Amino acid sequence: MFFFTYLARELRRRQRQAVFIALGLAVGVGLVIAVTAASAGVKNAQSGVLKGLYGVGTDVTVTGAAPSNSQVKPGSPSALGSGNRVSIMMGPNGAQMCVNGKCRSLKDGYTIDTLASSSYAPMNEKAASEIAALHGVASAAGGLLLTDNKTTISQNPSPPTSFSVDGTDIGKPRLGPLSDAVTKTGRTFTSADATRNVAVVDANYATSNGLKTGGTITIGGTKFTIIGTVAQPEGSNPPNVYIPLARAQSLAEQGPAGGSLKNDVNTVYVTAASAADIPAVQNEIAKLLPTATITTPSSLASEVTGSVSSAAKLADDLGKWLSILVLIAAFAVAVLLTMLAVSRRVREFGTLKALGWRGRRIIAQVMGESFVLGLLGAAIGVGLGFAGAAVINAIAPNLSATLTQSTGEHIMTPNGPLSPTSSHTVSVPLVASVSGAAILAAVVLAVAGGLLAGVFGSWRIGRLRPADALSKVG
Repeated sequence: MFFFTYLARELRRRQRQAVFIALGLAVGVGLVIAVTAASAGVKNAQSGVLKGLYGVGTDVTVTGAAPSNSQVKPGSPSALGSGNRVSIMMGPNGAQMCVNGKCRSLKDGYTIDTLASSSYAPMNEKAASEIAALHGVASAAGGLLLTDNKTTISQNPSPPTSFSVDGTDIGKPRLGPLSDAVTKTGRTFTSADATRNVAVVDANYATSNGLKTGGTITIGGTKFTIIGTVAQPEGSNPPNVYIPLARAQSLAEQGPAGGSLKNDVNTVYVTAASAADIPAVQNEIAKLLPTATITTPSSLASEVTGSVSSAAKLADDLGKWLSILVLIAAFAVAVLLTMLAVSRRVREFGTLKALGWRGRRIIAQVMGESFVLGLLGAAIGVGLGFAGAAVINAIAPNLSATLTQSTGEHIMTPNGPLSPTSSHTVSVPLVASVSGAAILAAVVLAVAGGLLAGVFGSWRIGRLRPADALSKVG
């Protein structure tokens, strides 16, 4: 009991010095909390961007390698037939379509409508099941990312049109591009739609093309009934139209070389059992499908540019080193003030030794005082950290993120297919958040700083000879 009574009396007696030590530790700890909160806010903002660009519930995306024969020259076989050699030629007597060397005339206004996988090479749909069976994989679903190309044959040809189509595994709605969609009108797919000619349309695409729920859209030469429209997160690059996977497999062809895609997929969406399993899952998929392209949120994050990326680097690099330097300075101030206090208390320690106190008891008393100062510094530092996070939230501007990627839409032109790229920019707020882990780390740092000061002060006490200490008593 005397230990605590003496400790409280000594802290009150040297109140100014105690406040300086505690404040020094508090400033360092508060800055660490504020920087950590800002860094967490940036990471949350980046995660929000990736959530829109990448897809909710998906940890790994596997796509087939781009077909080597994806480039088509004018006059070469097109993708009109399943394995057939098909070409369209314009002559003085009008257009002709030749299939395996047999040609027939086409009427003016004839429309060629093809649904093809021109961006990714197909994989057997069993790949999704094989990936799902890997250790660390919670679920996997296959999909077909396709492009519908329409060309009208005419003496005065109009530009070809195209739109993107996603063949969706409706049995696993939590994986794939539809997983984060919000229904705007109508409904999305049910299990009964697996073999029906029904489609869900992106709300923006529907608005710009005059499409409505209950209407129809022609895909691959087949009419589909629009059962609903959906909206995706800002900044994402959603497909224009979604149809059941089985119907997409039935209608689609394998790019310019032709060939059926029945029982095939060109994308597999994977969710891992935990975030820690993602690297191992990525490696296992690479062994299973060595030619496939494997994408994770971390690899996609490296392609994101804009202020969110700059802020992340600033928080990780400058913020981290600034926090370390301030902590070192705070600890140094605490150590110096504690050692200075010890040098001023030589007479006191001499008296205590004359009364029979052992050196280790005096050291314990100094360490106790330092521990209390560390706790006080932690409490003030946590308050400063929350204040810093509030200031950041009040003055920080919105962050922007830009991802430049291929649209996956191959548009036929007189010079061959084009695969344009698009830049998607999204604005996200920076919300600095203080976590429980950050508060715990702050307490540990402050207490560690106080104890470190106590250790050096104790070292100074240990060097005092009893005779020197007693000689100061007068």
